[in-house]
Amino acid sequence: MNYNKLGKSDLKVSEMSFGCMSLGEDHTANAKLLHQALDKGINFFDTADLYQQGENEVTVGKAFKGQREEVVLATKVGNQWRPDGSGWDWNPSKAYILQAVDKSLQRLQTDYIDLYQLHGGTIDDPIDETMEAFETLKQQGKIRHYGISSIRPNVIREYVQRSGIVSVMMQYSLLDRRPEESCLGLLQEHNISVLARGSFAQGLLLGKPPKAYLNYRADQVAKAAQAIQAVAGKRRTPADVALRFVLHAPAVAAAVVGIRTEAQLQDALLAAKTDALREEELTVLGQALPANVYEQHR
Repeated sequence: MNYNKLGKSDLKVSEMSFGCMSLGEDHTANAKLLHQALDKGINFFDTADLYQQGENEVTVGKAFKGQREEVVLATKVGNQWRPDGSGWDWNPSKAYILQAVDKSLQRLQTDYIDLYQLHGGTIDDPIDETMEAFETLKQQGKIRHYGISSIRPNVIREYVQRSGIVSVMMQYSLLDRRPEESCLGLLQEHNISVLARGSFAQGLLLGKPPKAYLNYRADQVAKAAQAIQAVAGKRRTPADVALRFVLHAPAVAAAVVGIRTEAQLQDALLAAKTDALREEELTVLGQALPANVYEQHR
């Protein structure tokens, strides 16, 4: 397993990382899967207080009780569940973040969070107030570093210029190359790492029946999947190629793979053992269809 420094932080994260959102409700089964991942070298585990109304944090906390120093724990804040459980509202206020972190710490059974991420964000947010909350938590020792989870270039630019973020989690895949237009270069320039999610594009790059995705028609999606398969050939798996495509970008520190089953874990672990894609393979993938760009939040 390769490990990459997360931006300007002192954290080193496995390039194949574990997205915990997909985990089920069985704590014992989840712990088994999480321990298998850790035993094979995955050290970065990403959750959020939003997932399963906090139960996702609970299952991760139960699994790693007693092994806290061996893992890099990331969670997110900003989506506040309504008291009746009917949904959630966006709340990036300082008061809410300072209150929410204590609940996450309790569910995760830890004294500190390695990476605390704003779970979204708009250009109309009270960004200075939000940054103050994260800086306060760093000073208190409740978090080690902070980042944002966002696909909005205008929001990302604000945090790059005004905050101490060490990472940005964003969707990136062969079917979503929007980050290539401006975000990847900007973040690389400022030594801020990308945590890439959605690398399989809902499984469409791995052989699921093609359908329209973002601005691509179903036939274009099929063409991208065919390019993945062509590069894979007999030497690689489609999952390996899809992940390696994402990891070829210098700004990307880790591909955060949503894992629910042992087979999905094995796909990620297999990709971790393979070589980077060659230039000619990247060319085949890059020419499969025109790169898309952000139409909003520019």
